Order: sequence, then structure tokens, then C-alpha cells
Amino acid sequence: MAELRCGILSDVLLEIKHLKKSFGDTEVLRDLSLDVHTGEVIVVIGPSGCGKSTFLRCLNGLEKVQGGEIRLKGNLITGSKTDWQKVRQQIGMVFQSYDLFPNMTVLQNLTLGPVKVQKRSREEAAETARKLLARVGLAEKENAFPRELSGGQKQRAAIVRALILNPEIILFDEVTAALDPEMVREVLDVILELAKSGSTMVIVTHEMQFARAVADRVVFIDGGEIVETSPPEEFFTNPKTERARKFLNMFQFDKRKEEP
Repeated sequence: MAELRCGILSDVLLEIKHLKKSFGDTEVLRDLSLDVHTGEVIVVIGPSGCGKSTFLRCLNGLEKVQGGEIRLKGNLITGSKTDWQKVRQQIGMVFQSYDLFPNMTVLQNLTLGPVKVQKRSREEAAETARKLLARVGLAEKENAFPRELSGGQKQRAAIVRALILNPEIILFDEVTAALDPEMVREVLDVILELAKSGSTMVIVTHEMQFARAVADRVVFIDGGEIVETSPPEEFFTNPKTERARKFLNMFQFDKRKEEP
């Protein structure tokens, strides 16, 4: 159980136990264990190459694990008979690269999954898509093609594509890394709004001020293992480990908490 920003205790939604992942002889993840609670926002940070993105990809079944287990709402999803297409409807993911189909309009991109995968009607999917587009400030872009959007607009559309499947949890993998600095804020604002609305999220980011503002818990990974897990105020003002302190010293940011 965890006490979230709203002060309400929640149940465990995602359980990761002793997770291990290797590429050949290179061990990338070493015995990672973590619980994610309903409504919780976990921000994963750490140096480049430490295994953060691989960790997210394992949660979504995009990488096969070599050890440990993952359970979603108590159900094992790392077994050999897992239907990952169904699991990915519950564990959404937003990537650095927007991966929108260039020959489809924004609305067509967003309704493809609900219609083809979830067998929802095209009319209902379009109605939901329009509501979500309005929520992220893209109501006027439903008939635009990806080439007509800025990077920030493409990433917001990609977030809607994940949301429209109504997932239990959303994974964000460095979603601002490919954006110009002026476009970063518009994407982070959308994620912050989702956090405030109670969405369950696991976010990999290098934006430290944003991490501090949005997280219920910060998970610091280094060398393929969880080195430290703390509430954001504790992590950013008084990290427990020398490895975390050295990492934070690489960033220049105001130690007072503020909105990103």
C-alpha cells in the first residue's frame, strides 16, 4: 500500500519481482523489484545506459525477460502463454518517437486501435478521440496529417493514442527527448494534468524539475539495479546514497519544489 499525493491509500496494480534482463552476455537489469499502486506516479531516473528504457519495455512485453515476474492486478503476465496484445491495452506506452502513420490523419491514427483491436464502433472511437484531443489542446488538428504537426503536437497526439484504449497504466519513455526545448513544456503540461487527474503512470525522464513536481515516488536506477526509492522531496533534497548525490550534482536546478 502507498499514500499518494491525494492522501488516499491504494491497491497494488503492477508487481515487479526480481526482474532480470540480458542482451547476450550483457546483464542490463539485475534483480529489480517494484510495486506500482493504483493512481501512483512513479518517475524513473538515472544515467544514460542504466536500463531505464529497457525496464519499461519489459513491462510492456517489448523485451523478453530472463528472470523474475510481472503481475498486473495479481495476474502473471510474464508467462509463455501471455496474450501481449490484450496486455498492451491495459499497459499503454508512449515512446520518444511518435510513430504516427504518416498517410493517416490524426483522427484516423487515434481510432485505428480502438476499432481494429478493441472492436469498438468507429463513431464511438471518433467521439472519444475528439474529447481527448480537446483535453490536450489539439481539437482543431483532427484532420491534419502528422507532417503538418509540430513535434510537441505529434507527441500529444501519441499520448491520446495511448489514452484512448483506456489503459490501467501508462508508461512514458523519455517523451520529450526528441523535442526542441520550446516544445517540451506543452508535453510535460499534459502529463502533469494526467497525474493530477489520478492516472497511474511510470515515467522515464531526464527533466529533473518535472520529475520533482509530478512524482509520488522517484526510483533511481544505476547499473541495472534500483539504488534508491524515495518520495521526491526526500530524494531531491536529501538523497540516501552517494550514487544518487553524484547523479543529482550533474543537474542545476532550484532545490525548492515548483511546478515544471
